[in-house]
Amino acid sequence: MAKQAEPFKTQLPRGWPGRVKSAMLHVISLAQFAMNYTRSWAANCQVARVRLKAESDQLRQQVALLTEEIRIKDARMKRVAAPNRPHCTPTERMAILGLRAARAWSTQQAGDAFLVTAATVASWMRRLDEQGADALVQIREPVNKFPEFVRYAVQRLKTLCPALGKVKIAEILCRAGLHLGATTVGRILKEPPRPEPRKAAASTGRVVTARKPNHVWHIDLTAVPTGGGFWAPWLPCAVPQCWPFCWWVAVITDHYSRRAMGFAVLGTRPHSLSARTFLGRAIARANETPKHLICDKDSIFWREAFKRWCRRKSIRPRFGAVGKHGSIAVVERLIRTMKDEVTRRILVPHCRADFRRELTSFFAWYNEHRPHTTLRGMTPDEVYFRLPPANRWPRIEPRKRWPRPSPCAKPVTLIAGQPGDRFQLKVDFHDGRQHLPIVSLKRAA
Repeated sequence: MAKQAEPFKTQLPRGWPGRVKSAMLHVISLAQFAMNYTRSWAANCQVARVRLKAESDQLRQQVALLTEEIRIKDARMKRVAAPNRPHCTPTERMAILGLRAARAWSTQQAGDAFLVTAATVASWMRRLDEQGADALVQIREPVNKFPEFVRYAVQRLKTLCPALGKVKIAEILCRAGLHLGATTVGRILKEPPRPEPRKAAASTGRVVTARKPNHVWHIDLTAVPTGGGFWAPWLPCAVPQCWPFCWWVAVITDHYSRRAMGFAVLGTRPHSLSARTFLGRAIARANETPKHLICDKDSIFWREAFKRWCRRKSIRPRFGAVGKHGSIAVVERLIRTMKDEVTRRILVPHCRADFRRELTSFFAWYNEHRPHTTLRGMTPDEVYFRLPPANRWPRIEPRKRWPRPSPCAKPVTLIAGQPGDRFQLKVDFHDGRQHLPIVSLKRAA
């Protein structure tokens, strides 16, 4: 009986095995770094063939990355039952980290994509170059299998006896009848204590209330990555926050109507003069000057030149508290909507004109067609221009036996026609964008 051929094994040079996995992530991230530069040049080239080639190359890379992402998820989910917590094999962990480097994901983005926590991805990165029994190929026992009183006992003992190390704590607890490993004690000691209940902030009496459109405006900045993220494996673990790796977007919103009053797309982080120019153009388009302008204490808004400009325009700047959650919540909610419903659903272009067209379509749809819970289902344009709200029009009642005087879901309106009318659902898309739907109902003949 013939012997089965042994698999071929590649012999690496001395000193390589300890760092080869880190080298792979560096190579992938460097390739992404170089491709961003090349595509940014091609996207703005005057030759149409070069621009189409850059777009085609970006789409092919996106398809390949999505295919790899789906393959990893499917292979993982097929091996476990639904009620059990999913675990990744060692090879899948390395594949996830490689895909994270290719997509420039943060730990939180990688965790959300593969249904694990950001702390888990961070622990994989810390153990990437370990060898032996503690290497990444070993599955660690989750700390949360121990009851809460065990964690409390370890942390309490460390508080009462701060001179004790993790080994000594493990030995003392072992003599008392609780057997824990030194590494387990170390992990418990690294966990932060439970936070105390957050106390309600005391009112300062300086609340600004918007009483009409263009009374109070908000302004803020955000960075939109062109490649999907900012993460890189080298120090400081991030790519430069400038074009071609990201666009800087400035947004202005009206507090009373939640209407987006304007936006600007910049290649680098704007300075104070750019912010003043952007605000001046928004005021000219609206033909109104706000009485109050709310922003954070960013350096471009905190400069004396910006404050003097506001005084010349008779604008009172109000600054959100540093580190206080919700101090500029209105404009931050608009930015989150922009990212969730546009920039994370499309391939962010490297060409400024193309990206401006995408944002122009979104903000037009946002102002005209997107209902707001804060506005009781109305759109920003309906509140800003004082238009009759569409959700107050007579409604279609598909239930044949529904009594006319009976109320409906809020807002309560009259019935158009007869109860039991049939209708057809019609969905259009603003400027042909599949992520910007316009929904309407048409009565069936």
